[in-house]
Amino acid sequence: MNYRLIAFAALLLGAISVVSCIDPDQTQEVILEKDKLAIEKYISENPFTSVKEYKEEVEGFYMFWEVANESGASVVRGDTVFVNYTGKLLNKQVFDTSIEQVARDNGIFATNRTYQPLKFRPGFNFAIVGFEFAISLMKEGEKATVIFPSRLGYGSQPSGPVPANAPLIFELDLTRVKKVPQN
Repeated sequence: MNYRLIAFAALLLGAISVVSCIDPDQTQEVILEKDKLAIEKYISENPFTSVKEYKEEVEGFYMFWEVANESGASVVRGDTVFVNYTGKLLNKQVFDTSIEQVARDNGIFATNRTYQPLKFRPGFNFAIVGFEFAISLMKEGEKATVIFPSRLGYGSQPSGPVPANAPLIFELDLTRVKKVPQN
């Protein structure tokens, strides 16, 4: 009888401690709304001159093309893309780049890293969702800046210098699309 009472008390205490750790202000919906407000503020304070735009305001996803190339190769699942990129937080802090000079200029240069375009196959979850989606909207030779909420980035998990729940900015230069062989 005492063991059941002790087990029940331990279970009750455990449930109370778990529930008390949940912050109601940190639900996914609340985080998304905070992200969207921060992104909208960033865009209003840092207007983009673009030749083409894509907006998904419900999701908080914005993309602004600096260079468009309507005749460039489109990206499909299985292609291999080569993209130069610079990743930033909304405070303009650069957290990652494939460009050596940008890394040096922003104090994140690593001597053991090879700086070159990122090579990957979109559609296989190689990169974060917002990054891959932006690449899927581009054509070879295009340059664009994409801004998206944390849930399309690293979400609630910090990643190196990127804090949890951080909206992200990527400057993208799709230098090459190597087409998947057609059967």
